[in-house]
Amino acid sequence: MAAEGDVDLDLEAEENCTGKPTEKPRKHDSGAADLEKVTDYAEEKEISSSNLETAMSVIGDRRSREQKAKQEREKELAKVTIKKEDVELVMGEMEISRAVAERSLREHMGNVVEALIALTN
Repeated sequence: MAAEGDVDLDLEAEENCTGKPTEKPRKHDSGAADLEKVTDYAEEKEISSSNLETAMSVIGDRRSREQKAKQEREKELAKVTIKKEDVELVMGEMEISRAVAERSLREHMGNVVEALIALTN
């Protein structure tokens, strides 16, 4: 097999010995002009700083509201009492971790049936 590879390399070397680089067919030259038109348009468009500041403040406000609502939900879920036996039942039946089982039970106010149905869906 090494002899066949050597022959192929020799043939390629003979083709390239003419001193002229082999030209590759140009396939994508027609798209270069179109690409420049698109990029030129994007470069000319400017964004005002006031619009940017307004958008950033809106995003920041929304993010803080969502985080605050999530913290309140976590506090509500922490207040729900669940039984250890229920957690172990859900863990055994659904083959999930303790944290997931507790979370599901807390979300369904300790109702084992509703927690199991939610986990199967």
